[in-house]
Amino acid sequence: MIPNTEGASSAGIDMPVPRAARKPWYKVLYIQVLIAVALGVILGVLSPSIATAMKPLGDGFIKLIRMVIALMVFFTVATGIAGMKDMKKVGRVGGKALLYFEVVSTLALFIGMVVANWLRPGDGFNVDPSTLDAKAVMVYAGKAKQQSVVDFLLHVIPETVVDAFATGDILQVIVVAVLFGFALSALGNRCKPVMDLFDGMSHAVFGVVNILMRFAPLGAFGSMAFTIGKYGIGALGPLVKLIGAFYLTSGFFVFVVLGLIGWAVGFSIVKFLLYIREEVLIVLGTSSSDPALPTLMHKLERIGCSKSLVGLVVPTGYTFNTDGSSIYMTMAALFVAQATHTDLTLTQQLTVLAVAMLTSKGASGVQGASFVALVGTLAVVPTIPVAGMALILGIDRFMSEARALVNVIGNGVATLVMARWEGELTREQLQQNLANASLSGGVDPAV
Repeated sequence: MIPNTEGASSAGIDMPVPRAARKPWYKVLYIQVLIAVALGVILGVLSPSIATAMKPLGDGFIKLIRMVIALMVFFTVATGIAGMKDMKKVGRVGGKALLYFEVVSTLALFIGMVVANWLRPGDGFNVDPSTLDAKAVMVYAGKAKQQSVVDFLLHVIPETVVDAFATGDILQVIVVAVLFGFALSALGNRCKPVMDLFDGMSHAVFGVVNILMRFAPLGAFGSMAFTIGKYGIGALGPLVKLIGAFYLTSGFFVFVVLGLIGWAVGFSIVKFLLYIREEVLIVLGTSSSDPALPTLMHKLERIGCSKSLVGLVVPTGYTFNTDGSSIYMTMAALFVAQATHTDLTLTQQLTVLAVAMLTSKGASGVQGASFVALVGTLAVVPTIPVAGMALILGIDRFMSEARALVNVIGNGVATLVMARWEGELTREQLQQNLANASLSGGVDPAV
């Protein structure tokens, strides 16, 4: 039997791959996704009605990935914790991760506020809030449930074990997985058959993910075609300053803020982006960070992060470390205030920032979570008219790509920071592993 050297070339394994073993360019996932995104844009421009009908392709792909996320997180976290000798590490990693998430996401909120005050993208609109049609915004307002800290903590506990998987709430799944992991570890050899079963199931779930990722180009094509077909390139015109400012701010955050964090712990943000290029393009095409979760976790393990650390940090970060959404919330809130001539004092702006720190977590898991969280924020801070959100409802989809991209990249960086913080990788090991892996990237078809 001929060894599967093609699988090695696409899995991020730390070894040189012979040139003859590399895949043809048209079989490489990220190239397929790039072509699909380009075709989606072309179809959206040439035939908006047909392009809009492609929406089920994107929605179907995202649903397929979400279908296995809960199982993947459960088996990864449970087996990772059960295999750890130091049980204190679980609590230590969780505490450090939450501290890191809060500091970095708060910094993202602050950067969004500073840029919005500097560039003032809403100036010149002169909008009277009473003339806006706020009906569409009210749909999102109904989803923006106000939660106290106690409500949030109680929500993390599922009604039943099955309910956590039925609803797909990742935080609830993590709670169940951590409990199972501790129990398996405490029982030791008596639970070895269960450990073997969970480990096998983990490999099986990743195998399913790799099958589903073959449909990523179709999903990216359908989502991009729908976005361009429904909203049209022309919809960007009046609000191009806001969109441009948001994308520039997102780029600044990734390459400067996250770049400096990466430099401080010993890796290059550019090499990391090269390594996760498939995930970046899939998120760009689907406007959702969910499809990137399984393969991002797999790639982080391949460059030296432990399974338990990856299983705790990445899924939790999807709720608590939404850097792109944080930038969007403060920028969009101040844009609405500027467009409606609502003058805000520094104290009022800081109040918006403080409320956004909470609402950005409470809306996690809701479709259009960032928009829902922003509506919830403005409902708590009535100085800014909620009806003004109607101004950006039509272009929210064009900004969702950048939000999701920054969220995914931020969680990848956070995991590497935690791995270095916990001593799982030395600076030299991380640099060498990432340098080798970034040349190949890809998803291992033979997990």
